[in-house]
Amino acid sequence: MNITKNDIDSLNAEITISVKPDDYENRVNEGIKKVQRQANMPGFRPGKVPAGLIKKQYGTQIMVDEINKLLNDTIYKYIQDNQIEILGNPLPKDQTSVDFEKQTDFEFVYQLGLAPDFKVALDNSNTFTYKTVKVDEELVNKYVNDVRRNYGKPTNPEVSGEKDVIFVDINELDETGAIKPGGIFKSTSISYERTKNEKAKAKLLGLKKDDKVVINVNDLYESALDKSVSLGIDKDAAETTNCNLQLTVKNISRLEDADLNQELFDKVYGPNKINSEEEFRNKIREELTLMFSADSERFLKTEVENKLVEKLGLKLPDAFLKRWLAVANEKPITEEEIEKDYANYSKAMQWRLIENKIIKDNNITVNADEAKQEAIAFIKSEYARYGQVPTEDDLEKISKDLLSREKDAQRIFENLYSKKVLSLIKDKCTLQTKEVSYDEFFKN
Repeated sequence: MNITKNDIDSLNAEITISVKPDDYENRVNEGIKKVQRQANMPGFRPGKVPAGLIKKQYGTQIMVDEINKLLNDTIYKYIQDNQIEILGNPLPKDQTSVDFEKQTDFEFVYQLGLAPDFKVALDNSNTFTYKTVKVDEELVNKYVNDVRRNYGKPTNPEVSGEKDVIFVDINELDETGAIKPGGIFKSTSISYERTKNEKAKAKLLGLKKDDKVVINVNDLYESALDKSVSLGIDKDAAETTNCNLQLTVKNISRLEDADLNQELFDKVYGPNKINSEEEFRNKIREELTLMFSADSERFLKTEVENKLVEKLGLKLPDAFLKRWLAVANEKPITEEEIEKDYANYSKAMQWRLIENKIIKDNNITVNADEAKQEAIAFIKSEYARYGQVPTEDDLEKISKDLLSREKDAQRIFENLYSKKVLSLIKDKCTLQTKEVSYDEFFKN
């Protein structure tokens, strides 16, 4: 078997593989024997069908299968032995001229997309902004109020206010202002905070039980879908519905904020863990700082990716990759769809190449114990979302299970490599820390 590589340019190459009978005949004969052992044909005992008959009926297909296996093994071994860095997978060039029925000698050509050759210099000439959230009293107060609201107690005030939900009977009115016979009728609830129209909001304040107020349907609801769902009418009819509605107040509901006392502290953090308002606020401040530090890392990673991708401007074998995407996609995909998403794919591919280059140049490794600890941290965070704490046995069992599944293990290892790359960049490059307000931090 003869293999040659032809470089088209710095990003594209072709590999030609010449195959002769000596290369594949033994494989084909073994394939025929395997089929023979499994064959079940009328007139023959199972496994006793003559090899000649098997070859006559299945010989060509067996040859095609075995040659394809040989080609696959050969091309990947060649790529590995010659340390060729490829993108995607080798793609066969047009092979319409191959006739497996008549030919014995074959020539196959594969196209390769090559990774660009580049260097990544990590030093203090690279400057990145490290944004942090200013955890001030205003922000702490906001979260304290959120906690008080989440643990609040429902009440039924006599007069409606800005935080209330009003339970009403709705009747459609005719042109004279009377209740329309056979018109819209619905018992429902109206939230002041979710009502957008200012005229409608003004009419929802200061209401008492059994009060009646008239509001136009298009002031009360923003869209035809809102009207359809809230009033129980057909969506097509809702498109053209324009009438006044009479709302009769049946009840008023308000969620009163929980008091800042020991009962609240115990509900949020467990019995006697927090024993004063000062401790409660400090705990929230600590949690906010920790929570936003993860966001700071995420924003930094995004900035690093964007700046290094732009700075290095890596060229990719775009035409090859677009063809490979069409072939590799599990579902049929059009050229238009590939073109639409290719810029994002190209950027992601460039960053993957840069990250892998940093890992290789700096001998970054991840061992099994680190992967286990990462899996355990992930499990704890998942339990914490539901207010639970896993046992040591749970952590051991679930982490082992996670790492035994290929996709989950790959995600865990990739996450660790990304963390180590970011840590290296933080050590070697210049970070300009910028403390900003909560709103500015998340404005983009």
